[in-house]
Amino acid sequence: MNDDSSNLLSADRSGDRLEVFLSGSWHINSSPPDFASSLATPLNDGGPPSSITFDTSALDSYDSSLISLLLKLHRQCESTNTRFDRDSLPGDVNDLLDMALAVPETEEGNRRQDRRFFYRVGSASLAIVDELLDLFNFLGECLFAIGRLLTGRARFRHRDFWVTVQESGAEALPIVALISVLIGMILAFVGSHQLSEFGASIYVADLVGIAMVREMGAIMAGVIMSGRTGANFAAQLGSMKVNEEIDALRTFGFNPIDFLVIPRILALVIMMPLLTVYADIIGILGGMIVGVTMGISFDQYFNQTINSLDIVACMIGITKGFVFGFIIAGAGCLRGMQSGGSSAAVGSATTSAVVTSITAIIIADAIFAVLTTILGL
Repeated sequence: MNDDSSNLLSADRSGDRLEVFLSGSWHINSSPPDFASSLATPLNDGGPPSSITFDTSALDSYDSSLISLLLKLHRQCESTNTRFDRDSLPGDVNDLLDMALAVPETEEGNRRQDRRFFYRVGSASLAIVDELLDLFNFLGECLFAIGRLLTGRARFRHRDFWVTVQESGAEALPIVALISVLIGMILAFVGSHQLSEFGASIYVADLVGIAMVREMGAIMAGVIMSGRTGANFAAQLGSMKVNEEIDALRTFGFNPIDFLVIPRILALVIMMPLLTVYADIIGILGGMIVGVTMGISFDQYFNQTINSLDIVACMIGITKGFVFGFIIAGAGCLRGMQSGGSSAAVGSATTSAVVTSITAIIIADAIFAVLTTILGL
């Protein structure tokens, strides 16, 4: 603080009345006096005053630094039930104070200021509990909706369902094909480099075939669909919530889970196994391209791939496709239904849907790996 800053602010207390003198030029660059060092003593000596008034006859120019100090003083007065007399302040200062006071202090802002360890641990624990309760509630509603669907009591537009099937299936084929062929080629390159040292380059076909069918085909299709379709579901439902379309559906007697969520889950559960098989085939073809360039004939590569695969490996990959489809659609719809009422909230819901679905896919795949190992599959 410079030497002149102490002349900008002074206070004179007379009994229960405190008069604050504002003078000079208040600018952030000139280090104006702060609230704690200048007003804490006159405010606290002898207890809080009953009222605070201002003398601005010597005030020249000012910026937000003055408004910041007055705002802190106003909140201090509110906490001690002290009358804050603003009549003598310039009109534009009062206008700026009104704008600052019109925005309430958010709970999130208070939470960030509290850095106590147990407070943060408790808040995180409560957030996890709330998240789990929302998840279980959503799963329960989906199960009831599936029951209504099986008994013919669920209402949704079949046209919307087939549109979702097309968006989740046929329109996703190009990106799935691109990623799958690259994954197959990468596996073949890495495998051929290692296996060629042992003179076993032919087993590149086994490596690519088993890896694509059991693991990589379903996982890569799931990751792609999480970023493409799961995020799309979250954005669609979040935008509908912002526009109050979901509330309108409830008003007209439609259950949003039946009308919006179940068609999307069904569409992706149906299409994900097909996309998984498609990704497996394209990935194997990508590995075949690399294998042929490494000196393995097409017939040798094809026969070796067929001999290395069995129905169990294929069914494991297809089963993963069903599970991943439910996870992706469920995460996207859940985050969309949880979205707030602003465009920023829709963006956060979309991001959260992608992160949730990819994380859940990896966890589910790990569970599959443990179960198949235990069962000897």
